[in-house]
Amino acid sequence: MYPENTLLAFEKAAAIPGLTGIELDIQMTKDGEVVVIHDERVDRTTEGIGFVRDYTLRELRKLHIYAGINSSQQIPTIEEVFDLLQTYLKTGFMLNIELKNSIYFYEGMEEKIVEMVHRYGYQNAIIYSTFYAKSLEKLSRLDSNANLAILDTKISDCLYKAKGGCGAVALHPFWRGIDLPKEQFEEYAVRAWMSGHLYPEKPTGTLLDLTVLEMKGITDVILNEPERYLA
Repeated sequence: MYPENTLLAFEKAAAIPGLTGIELDIQMTKDGEVVVIHDERVDRTTEGIGFVRDYTLRELRKLHIYAGINSSQQIPTIEEVFDLLQTYLKTGFMLNIELKNSIYFYEGMEEKIVEMVHRYGYQNAIIYSTFYAKSLEKLSRLDSNANLAILDTKISDCLYKAKGGCGAVALHPFWRGIDLPKEQFEEYAVRAWMSGHLYPEKPTGTLLDLTVLEMKGITDVILNEPERYLA
């Protein structure tokens, strides 16, 4: 209903009764600012061209994210999201921060995000996730109490990474990627993610049977139509 990874979308989502939390993605600008955007390039969601890492924050601020006729949003910083959601994050709401560092390595991103989380006092509200196991190892060293989750398409690959010592206490597979019996991973939280499309996204017209997913061992779902399941 709203453009992804924007303050507008986060504000609307947080207000949905019964929602457990929000998932977002972080990357770093040329001048070392932590910003919230999914793709490594700005092409898909803005009128710009090129990699996030090649823009300064000031340059990114000049780009627009379509949010309806005569309406647009900007790529936000993670601190702007922290400020927006502070009432929720202090009262049990969760924020899943995916570090988008499996394709391009952002030097110092782990240190920056952990410092910000601690400065805001949000340690108990944050889940860190990434496809890159070494990044989780680094986060674990920076904060031994951090809530860490490993991402991959298949749960078998998530489990392999987790067993490798990255410190993950949760597995985040694609919802169709449950290729193991749940007895092999039942000690983990399993937050399955769905795929999505560029705003405005047409409703699917169907609802997943969450009971079936739960029987497969999935404990949480990350999807684009939470209001339809919580109605």
